[in-house]
Amino acid sequence: MHCRFVAIVFAALTLAVPQVGIAQGSYTGSSNLRIAAHVMLPGEMFSTSDMEVEQELSRPYVYLDRRPGGFDIVSLKNLDDPRIIYSWRIENVGLHKGSGSLAPTYLKSRGRYYFFNGFQYGAGGPDHDLGAIVWDVTGLPDTSTVKEVARVQVPEYPGGFHETFSYKHSNGQSLVFATTVSPFAYIYDIERVVSHDPTPVVGKVRVPEGMAGDNQRGWHDFYAGYDPASKQDRFYAAGAGGMFVFDVTNLAEPKLLAAVSGVAGQASGHTFIPTPDGRYAIGMPLPTYQYAPARMYDLKPGLDGQVKTISRPIGAWTPNWKGAVHNFEMRWPYVFVSGQDDALQVINVMDPSNPYTVAEFDTKAGPDLGGNLRPNGIGAWYDGAWGIDVRNADGLILVSDYQTGLWAFRMEGFSGWNGHQWGMPNNSSAQDWDNGPDGAPKPQKVSLY
Repeated sequence: MHCRFVAIVFAALTLAVPQVGIAQGSYTGSSNLRIAAHVMLPGEMFSTSDMEVEQELSRPYVYLDRRPGGFDIVSLKNLDDPRIIYSWRIENVGLHKGSGSLAPTYLKSRGRYYFFNGFQYGAGGPDHDLGAIVWDVTGLPDTSTVKEVARVQVPEYPGGFHETFSYKHSNGQSLVFATTVSPFAYIYDIERVVSHDPTPVVGKVRVPEGMAGDNQRGWHDFYAGYDPASKQDRFYAAGAGGMFVFDVTNLAEPKLLAAVSGVAGQASGHTFIPTPDGRYAIGMPLPTYQYAPARMYDLKPGLDGQVKTISRPIGAWTPNWKGAVHNFEMRWPYVFVSGQDDALQVINVMDPSNPYTVAEFDTKAGPDLGGNLRPNGIGAWYDGAWGIDVRNADGLILVSDYQTGLWAFRMEGFSGWNGHQWGMPNNSSAQDWDNGPDGAPKPQKVSLY
């Protein structure tokens, strides 16, 4: 059975790779992608990590993390002249150990905008217990109004946040889900954080028992979204042992709904993103080893209680069997991929059993599968694109690259995204901070304290 699956996968992959189209400067890509903007950032190699774009066209700001400890705010008001308008670096940056700035996200709550930035610092240097720093960025583009308003520390589990995800809950709360160096994801209420409430954590989601030890990071990446059919807020989390779906409608009592585990070639989960209706999901294994394809899963048997765990994918995709992909943004029927050595990839998953490439662009300078190694010795296939985001209002595609900075692209035929145009809930990583999740009833006035 395994041999048959591998044969099907590689047959599909052979058909998936497009012909390279035009050359744009010293970079190449398919002819249906056009460079809209490029910001080459100053700094050492591997100094750029993840990023997040605001969704309102009136706020054309990108928050770009810079390692080992800081961020830049890039204004895309004029795509012909993108500019860094604000930069921040942590105190005594050279004394810090570990990965540094990794996990940017933003929120809106009670009319104010906040940038919530996760850090991951190791023992032997400052801020080992720092999880995140929060800035009030409501006054942009006036950078003199950018103000640090809170620091989130986790002394019980030092080591910081590897990943954050902001979510407008159906109850009206603006939340951040964050990894910790423990089996738990912590759920923060941004209003409690910025008001320095002593109890900012309003919920915790634990990896299933036995998957991770007390001093191990249980979760890696995750996503939260509202499911109109079940009227549930759902949390899709990848980490120790696999990938899992939880009902987090009641933040104090998360309930496990479905599990993807025991998958051949996948000990744990790296990334896990569902389609807007929650039926299917795309995932990557952890570690994101070379040669690993992205896998598509049908979650329905697990959500319906037909099986205890989902252990077989229904489809798979990779742009290059020698490489590995990293992060995803789902805008059905497209998945936008930061493919590290394989850079920006766009795939169509309308038929989840046969995903195929529709566009690609190589943001990575230098030869593929060669050149420099990361400082920790991992091969150059782990070089290249890291962050990926999509602005729904106009379809602008954003990519951050380890070495070549921030990129913005336009894809032919993709001028914006709304799930209703595809017969889907209008759910994605982009949040409607003013109105709440698509399909959710308008929340009653809730007491946050």
